[in-house]
Amino acid sequence: MPARPLLAVDGPFVLYRSFFALPEAIKGSQDRPINALLGAVNVLLRVAADRDPRAIVICFGAEAAHYRVELYPRYHADRPVVPDALQWQFDQAPALFRSFGWSVESVPELEADDLLGSLATIEADAGGNALILTGDRDMYQCVSAQVAVLYLKQGTSGFEQLGPKEVKGRYGIPPALVPDFIALRGDPSDGLPGAPGIGPKTAADLLKSHGSLEAAIEHAHEERPRIRAALTDHAQELVSFKEIALLRTVVLDRPDDRATNLEGGAAAARRYGMNRLAERLEQAHTVSDL
Repeated sequence: MPARPLLAVDGPFVLYRSFFALPEAIKGSQDRPINALLGAVNVLLRVAADRDPRAIVICFGAEAAHYRVELYPRYHADRPVVPDALQWQFDQAPALFRSFGWSVESVPELEADDLLGSLATIEADAGGNALILTGDRDMYQCVSAQVAVLYLKQGTSGFEQLGPKEVKGRYGIPPALVPDFIALRGDPSDGLPGAPGIGPKTAADLLKSHGSLEAAIEHAHEERPRIRAALTDHAQELVSFKEIALLRTVVLDRPDDRATNLEGGAAAARRYGMNRLAERLEQAHTVSDL
């Protein structure tokens, strides 16, 4: 039987997604919107019931790591300001999540992505399996035989599990080359423009031919003029984009097994005015009953 996985959760993404998926008219005991909190908890409970993780760790971090902004000042520059109603819920989220027996990790100098990747590596190195719950395709670089991404779809309630085969099917390259692919193709959500005129197909073809971004730049003279110019004229910038896309390692202890605390979660749900959720939790004996 496969080992129960560690579930590492992209906290900011789950809260953002829930905030915009559910109406702000959902208010709690303090007459404040609780749509992001309620939606995030429901997502995590659904995944917990479906995948039976040995522990759940929700990760937070800086909006934009300083070193990434130094490499490219436009990194995350176009992201909208967090609405006040969502910021309040961000502030409440760690305590609410801990009420369910879930762990919360944060590092101010790096981003949630870096924590997610580090936890997945720690789990795999210990012989376990990890699931990364996110909507960020940057995390595909972590995928391996022991690590999968549970990709939360925008605008729907479902999620899709991606292993190495699925990543290669989407991009045409293995997970390890995802940072190289991002550097070439660009990433609008992070503000990275990529190489001018190089789309996903050309990016994948270059990496399949040369094996890495650096090798593609080194052998740019072998490419047709338009591609050659895109690689040579923007070489330094493209290397910076790859450095931005690469995850940094955070030193962490491997999380202990921790079951979801239905009683503690129900009490917290009552405090926030999530009465229907509280009733479900009070009536359930295990997460699979929800």
